[in-house]
Amino acid sequence: MAPDLLSQEHEVGNAAGASEDRSRGGLWARVSRIERVPIPALAALALIVIVFGLANSTFLTLANMQALADQSAIPVVLAVGMTFVILMGSIDLSVEGVVAATSMVSALLVINDRTHHHLGLWAVLISVAVGAGIGAVAGLSVTRLRIPSFLVTIGTWQIGIGIAQVLFGGQPPVVRDRELLSWALKTWLGMPRLAFVALAVVLLGLWVQHMTRFGRYAYVIGGGEDIARLSGIKVARFRTLAFIVAGACSGLAGVMATSRSGQGAVANGNGYLFLTIAGVVIGGTLLTGGRGGVLHSVVGVLIMVSITNGMILVGISPYVQQSVQGAIVVLAVTATLWRLRERLRVVK
Repeated sequence: MAPDLLSQEHEVGNAAGASEDRSRGGLWARVSRIERVPIPALAALALIVIVFGLANSTFLTLANMQALADQSAIPVVLAVGMTFVILMGSIDLSVEGVVAATSMVSALLVINDRTHHHLGLWAVLISVAVGAGIGAVAGLSVTRLRIPSFLVTIGTWQIGIGIAQVLFGGQPPVVRDRELLSWALKTWLGMPRLAFVALAVVLLGLWVQHMTRFGRYAYVIGGGEDIARLSGIKVARFRTLAFIVAGACSGLAGVMATSRSGQGAVANGNGYLFLTIAGVVIGGTLLTGGRGGVLHSVVGVLIMVSITNGMILVGISPYVQQSVQGAIVVLAVTATLWRLRERLRVVK
């Protein structure tokens, strides 16, 4: 019989040479101390808000806060799923393809001008399932076929785009379903409904991260896959599950993109890959795995969205904006990996 969680934690602690962890609850005590609150990222976000608030008074208005919440909703959902993949030391580049495919699926399954379907909430669930299915293909390819996640998810990205183009059929389905459209058009407590959908996903992600074996083992696997395997953790199972979770989040994001645009479109996923990965990295989740978390990634996305929004308000050229965003990502990666440069002797 597999060792229980406590014994696994002690084994990992012993293998890592950290015997003092046993007196503090073992491995999970260590995990719990790994920057549970992204203080540097929060400080950066506060500074950005202050700077742009002083530069343009419109930045801090209620209308702009609503715009920021709306702009952040989809990348936040994507970042939650991406976090678990990156925590385990992998990467998922299929975001835009999965969003495109599930955007088309959801648009064609609710009331629209091309089909007679009227599945309502079932359309949302089916879209999430499609995303999870594409994620499962990626996860099984990584764990069973031993193909690097970078290459696999480029493939699943193109699979998603291909599905979207087939369903597109030369004519975008225009959504007539009032309930789905209300996600983007109506508000609760002064904020767009999409923001509350994203909030629900974040809360669920935090619960999974802190309260389930899957969330806890993500840190262990990312911190040392060999140690995790020796301690009895089924690495392949949990890594595959991470890709499924990421795919499901991308599926939900596709539905949200359909709600916002009012139609299914192949282009509905454009631009989200950079924003998602940049947000995860800037928030403090290491690309090498084992450190960071959902809250880190959410704050990172808010930083990216706030910078873009602020630069638009102060009149900075779109071309300059892209350069600034790229420079910020490079600086963030450098800052987060600087202390680990001696341990990470090989740069891949």
